[in-house]
Amino acid sequence: MNHPRNIRQLSLLTALLLGSLLILSPAAQGQTCLTTEDMDPATRAVLVNTGQRFFDMAAQGDSATLRQNAIPSLAADFSGIETAVKDNQPNFVGAKATPRPPFLLKAEGTAPIDRAEFLCGVFGPNGQTATSSEFVIPNLPPGNYAIVILDVTTGKGSYTASFVLQQSGTEWKLGGFYVKATEISGHDGNWFAERARAFKGKGQFHNAWFYFVEARDLMVPVPFMYTQKTDKLYDESQASKPADLPNDGAPADLPAAGKTYKLTALFPLLVGGDLDLVVKYQSADVSNTTKAFDENMTVIKALIVKYPEFRDAFSGVVARAVEPSGRDYGALLQMKDIK
Repeated sequence: MNHPRNIRQLSLLTALLLGSLLILSPAAQGQTCLTTEDMDPATRAVLVNTGQRFFDMAAQGDSATLRQNAIPSLAADFSGIETAVKDNQPNFVGAKATPRPPFLLKAEGTAPIDRAEFLCGVFGPNGQTATSSEFVIPNLPPGNYAIVILDVTTGKGSYTASFVLQQSGTEWKLGGFYVKATEISGHDGNWFAERARAFKGKGQFHNAWFYFVEARDLMVPVPFMYTQKTDKLYDESQASKPADLPNDGAPADLPAAGKTYKLTALFPLLVGGDLDLVVKYQSADVSNTTKAFDENMTVIKALIVKYPEFRDAFSGVVARAVEPSGRDYGALLQMKDIK
């Protein structure tokens, strides 16, 4: 199953635990997931305490100590973690963080696993159950990993702070850090799913698709986690998936102002407290920011002309011109200002 919104993906292992019965497919050999019920109390305590300690560092804005406690590959390129700490530290000061039961993931072998899958908890004959979870992580080296998730209550809303840990000797090191809001303007994933169905009922299939995407994203704390709810939403959303959006690297055409723009991505994004729509498109050069800004405005207005239904679903549109080097230039236009 592919998650339509790809964010700094990691991936872990594959194991299916059915109560007291362990069932492994050939692809799952050597990959095991232990839930809190399956691990000894001491291990659980160490994982939870490590996650809480790392959260306290983040809440204090102490990126330096977090980096000292990171695995070497992450410590060598720590800018993403530093940005996440800086962006969220003001909200986390004095916040209450409540840990969920952790997951322990064990990947055996001598080489990285192309697509490690971890099936955690009790699965039924039709797949996931209300108590199961799945983690899918690409290019995962052998080792012992853990996922520690904390529910964080702040003055600006509810979040999850999730830590990917990797065992090094007797210590657990930081391997990843994710912070996600669990609501947008007071609305959770279930609300977005209901709105998606309402849009679908009105024939607004583009809005329905993006709201299904947002619903699934709000329901899991990390982008490589899947549950029974998100699996069902994925299946339901396929009936609403438009054929005219960028897909699997194939751009979509958007005629505007005498030329055709190649759209490479469209996805919802929380900006401040608003849900905006991001559109990325190909550009030969963004060094002339005046020209890039004008083209961004052209793309935004043409997008709304082509899909007027977006006015019902988003607060604004963010256009990002992306040149072949990967450098981009973005601009936001509020929906109320799009004429």
